[in-house]
Amino acid sequence: MTKQVQDAYIVAAVRTPIGKAPRGMFRNVRPDDMLAHVLKGAMAQVPGLDPHDIGDVVVGCAMPEGEQGMNVARIGLLLAGLPDSVPGLTINRFCASGVQAVAQAADRIRLGEADVMLAAGTETMTMIPMGGNKIALNPAVFAKDENIGIAYGMGLTAENVAKQWEVSREDQDAFAVESHRRASAAMANGEFKPEILPYTVIDRFPDSQTMQVKVRERLVENDEGPRFDCNLQALAKLKPAFAARGGVTAGNSSQMSDGAGAVLLMSERLVKQLGLKPLARFVSYAVAGVSPRIMGIGPIATIPRALELAGLQQDDMDWIELNEAFAAQSLAVIRGLGLDPAKVNPLGSAIALGHPLGATGAIRVATLVHGLCRRGGRYGMVTMCIGTGMGAAGVFEALR
Repeated sequence: MTKQVQDAYIVAAVRTPIGKAPRGMFRNVRPDDMLAHVLKGAMAQVPGLDPHDIGDVVVGCAMPEGEQGMNVARIGLLLAGLPDSVPGLTINRFCASGVQAVAQAADRIRLGEADVMLAAGTETMTMIPMGGNKIALNPAVFAKDENIGIAYGMGLTAENVAKQWEVSREDQDAFAVESHRRASAAMANGEFKPEILPYTVIDRFPDSQTMQVKVRERLVENDEGPRFDCNLQALAKLKPAFAARGGVTAGNSSQMSDGAGAVLLMSERLVKQLGLKPLARFVSYAVAGVSPRIMGIGPIATIPRALELAGLQQDDMDWIELNEAFAAQSLAVIRGLGLDPAKVNPLGSAIALGHPLGATGAIRVATLVHGLCRRGGRYGMVTMCIGTGMGAAGVFEALR
């Protein structure tokens, strides 16, 4: 059968609030439960859709073990009440896992292999630490100079980037303050509400007097990371986190976080059949590799590729979601490509909002498409660096 190339449209994009790890609001919430929540939420926004028509559920997860192991995509979709006939696939491209899931789902539609796909990402950095529960690097990583970059902690790679691209400590702290300012303003103005699905957290604790387990429910509706009082004076007092005389600190790095996001994509045929107005059209996606020693510059290699595939120029982008793994690498990318700072992360990013690894890409897609539709603008991009030296970038066209 000949496959017909067609467009893939985003008809729903949702996310949980983002919780701080390891002692935040989602510290006792499982990643498969967060995933089920956003899958159900995305489906609920499309009345008339038969869940049996879903071709696949593709889920990104950067540390797919423990509570988010066992093919968390399949577990999550079953917990969400999707039919047994719907399959699930868990994929891993570290920090880009969520946007990779969106791109992979879109490609199935573009090739004519499916009419509707669910893409998502989920991650708990509270339950599954960075690197997983058992870090076991290949000994060859340490045996040869050309491989040792793989073993670099990401904070040290950010120090390498800061040195090579001459990003000062003062610049990094100022960037972090601006991220918190933008995120705090966005929260105060309710700009995240269209994309956030409030989550009911259920806490259980023993009552020594009654000898029973008490249950407390609380609805969480906002991200936990943004600090309304963040300022340069406070950040300047923080000690370097990775290198004794470095400039990368906990204050100008992304926050460890818990969260999930989901994106529902459809073919044009099904969009018309259901009478839907899509949020956006998937345009292009690209990945590239760079030296693991300077992994943060991945977007410098990737953004031009994604734009070339889209047939667009950098100036065509009205909104760029550049994941803030570190202020150092974000500034290096902005300066290296000459990006307009006003178009980059208008609502803040991971330094303020958090970075739940494999979920971040799907979360950033939700922020981008809702933001473009709300504020105006046609084209936008989600891009990030990736551990061990890669970059990813996806281009989207707003349709509302």
